[in-house]
Amino acid sequence: MTQMIPSKHIEELILLIRGQKVLLDENLARLYGVTTARLNQQVKRNSERFPEDFMLQLTEEEFKSLMLQNATSKKGRGGRRKRPYAFTEHGAIMLASVLNSPTAIRASIQVVRAFVQLREILATHKDLGRKLEELESKLGGHDAAIRNIFQTIRQLLAPKKTEQQKIGF
Repeated sequence: MTQMIPSKHIEELILLIRGQKVLLDENLARLYGVTTARLNQQVKRNSERFPEDFMLQLTEEEFKSLMLQNATSKKGRGGRRKRPYAFTEHGAIMLASVLNSPTAIRASIQVVRAFVQLREILATHKDLGRKLEELESKLGGHDAAIRNIFQTIRQLLAPKKTEQQKIGF
């Protein structure tokens, strides 16, 4: 039995590409205990199980950007020769069923947990942001009212200038 990978480690592998949270094929292959070539071979054999919302292939620009960010080696120097595939949460789960090994099944559970945990963190941040906005709007209204109160108090404290009637000519 292989050791379980912590969800925290998997969360660090999740990337945001084209507005979707995804895992790259090479990372999923490592998690599922297979080679990237074997994983991609199974995907090709079962292409009907991987619609566009389950998997996407990186463009050349995305791939170059990823190589720069991760200091990945270039073609001809032992690096990848083909653009990687990226799998959404649903694609990662489908991969486990296609690979159908005990390691893949256990790893897919951890992958799902990592995606769920990431979703919960994002939801918490949205709630905090909304609460801050509410607080700012409440304080904003209070600030104006407090300023008005201080202005009124200052006016009341200021000595009144009254015109004195002149005596005489």
